[in-house]
Amino acid sequence: MGSIREVTKKTGEKSYHAEVRLRGFPPQRRVCRTKTKAKEWIQDTEAAIRDGRFKNQSVSRKHTVADLIDRFTEHSIPKHPIYYPKKVQLLNRWKEELGHLLLSELSPAHIAMVRDKLLSETTFKKAVRSSSTVNRYLAAFSKVLSVAVKEWGWLEENPTLRISKPKESRGRDRFLTQEEIHRLLEACKQSTTPHLHAIVALAIFTGMRYGEIVKLHWKDINFDLGFITLQQTKNGDKRIVPITNETVRILQSCPTYGAAAQEQIFKSRKKTSSALPLSIRKSFAKALKAAQIESFRFHDLRHTAASHLAMNGATQGELMAILGHKSPQMTRRYAHYSQDHLRAILEKSNHKLTKKEDIAHV
Repeated sequence: MGSIREVTKKTGEKSYHAEVRLRGFPPQRRVCRTKTKAKEWIQDTEAAIRDGRFKNQSVSRKHTVADLIDRFTEHSIPKHPIYYPKKVQLLNRWKEELGHLLLSELSPAHIAMVRDKLLSETTFKKAVRSSSTVNRYLAAFSKVLSVAVKEWGWLEENPTLRISKPKESRGRDRFLTQEEIHRLLEACKQSTTPHLHAIVALAIFTGMRYGEIVKLHWKDINFDLGFITLQQTKNGDKRIVPITNETVRILQSCPTYGAAAQEQIFKSRKKTSSALPLSIRKSFAKALKAAQIESFRFHDLRHTAASHLAMNGATQGELMAILGHKSPQMTRRYAHYSQDHLRAILEKSNHKLTKKEDIAHV
C-alpha cells in the first residue's frame, strides 16, 4: 500500500513524502515536490514490484561516484600494491569528472562523454591520447562499478558495459634480428652506465619486463637449481623464470655480484634514489643510436625474446609459461616470425612436395 505525507518547511515550502509498503519487499520512499508526482511514483513503483520489474535504487541514491571510488581505493586497491599508484591516477580522473553524481544518476551517456573527452586530449608528451590508454581508463572504472554491483549492492548494473570501447591500433611487431642483437649488445658494452648491458641482455635472453629486471634482488636468484623467482609481476602472480648458462654469466658480471642476498642487483649510483627503480632511458637510447637501430623501445626486447623462442620451436604453452601470460591471445601477440624464418619453412615444405622435374623450365 502507498501513502503520502505532506511536510511543510520553515520557509513555507511544501514537499510530499511518498512511501510504498508491500509484503515481502523492503519499504520504498521518495520525496516529491508535488502531490501529483508522489501519486504517480507510488503507482509506478507498486506496478513494477508486482510485475517483477522493480529495481531497488535506494542505496544508489545515498552514494556518489566519489564515495564509490574512495571506498574502492581504500579497500580493494591495496590488495594489489604494485598497481596502486597507476590505478589511483586513473580513478582520480573519473572522480574529477563524475564524482559529484549520485550513483542513481550515473548513465552510459556520462561515461561516453568522459571517454570522448579523454580521446580528444593531448598528453604531456604533446600527442593525442591513444585508444589503448583510454581503454585502460574505462577498464579501471568498470572494475569499480562491477564491485559495486556484485559485492556491495550499490548498483543494479554496470553502465560501462553498455558503451563501446575505442578500437585499438594493432600491437607493435618490431623485434631485433640476430645481427641487430649483436650490434645492440656491443653498443651496451661500450656504455658508461654499468648495468645497461646486463639489463638489456637479460631482457633478450629471458623475456622479462624492465620493471621485473630492475627490482631483482640476489635472494631471487637460485644458481644451484637454475631459476629466477619474480616476486611481483604485471598480473600480480609470482613467476619462475629458468636461467641458462648465458644468463648466469650475465648475472655474475654485474658489479653487485657477491653482495648480500637482500641487496638489489641493479642499484642506482645515486644514493638518494637507491630505493627507486633504476632508469636507463637515456643510455639505452644512446646505445640504440650507436647500433643504428631505429623505431625501437625497451619493451620490444620482450617481443624479440618471444619471437626467437617461437622461431626456435617453442610451443604456445611453453611461451605462456616463460613469459607469464594467462591467455593465449597475449602470447600470439608477442610471438612474431621473421620473413626469413617463414621463407625457410616454405622452402622446406616445397622441397618435400616436389621433384626437380616438376618445376623444370619447359
